[in-house]
Amino acid sequence: MAFVAGKTAFAALRAFTPVADQLGPNQLPYGMPVHPNLVHFTIGLFVIAIVFDIAGALFPLEKRLFRFLALPVTRAGFHDVGWYNLLACAAVSFLTVAAGFYEMLLAVPIPGGRSDFGLGSASTMLWHGVGGVVVLLLIVAMTVWRGLQRFRWRRDLGRQVQWSYLVAGLGLFVLIGVHGTLGAQLAGEFGVHVTADQLVAAGLNLREALP
Repeated sequence: MAFVAGKTAFAALRAFTPVADQLGPNQLPYGMPVHPNLVHFTIGLFVIAIVFDIAGALFPLEKRLFRFLALPVTRAGFHDVGWYNLLACAAVSFLTVAAGFYEMLLAVPIPGGRSDFGLGSASTMLWHGVGGVVVLLLIVAMTVWRGLQRFRWRRDLGRQVQWSYLVAGLGLFVLIGVHGTLGAQLAGEFGVHVTADQLVAAGLNLREALP
């Protein structure tokens, strides 16, 4: 159903949208998809945020090592890095999801085949779209939770984060990994916005079609 909807939307754009005339063989008006790049930015910021908060939480166990290595680090410094990276992650994630839905609207997966999860292209795209919204909401919730700890609940304490927050962050690592795998399957197994795969599916010779 999602595949049919994608083809219908693509056909409608070609009929009524001037931009559609500029779409390349990857079904995008630009050479490289934006969403995958923003996804890695989101993941990197979130990972750094949680890892540095873990380092801050375990600081009493680490400070002798830092002193031995003559590293001028503080517990508050670790938590500052955790907070500001999570804040940036939440902001970037809105752009990530917006770009994802725009590019998903234009996507025409190569029909046939199954992913390693046993899903077809339509199901993979559906779960990836729903998962993107869920991950965005969870990141925003984590940011609010982190802000309450920083400015209200634990502002006078050395350890700025609750252990439950760190466990939730590690759990979100797993969810983001599964969600990211679905996105990788859309590109790698169904050729979504992959120029070479789309050209081969159209029966064209890559040596002749590509510059």
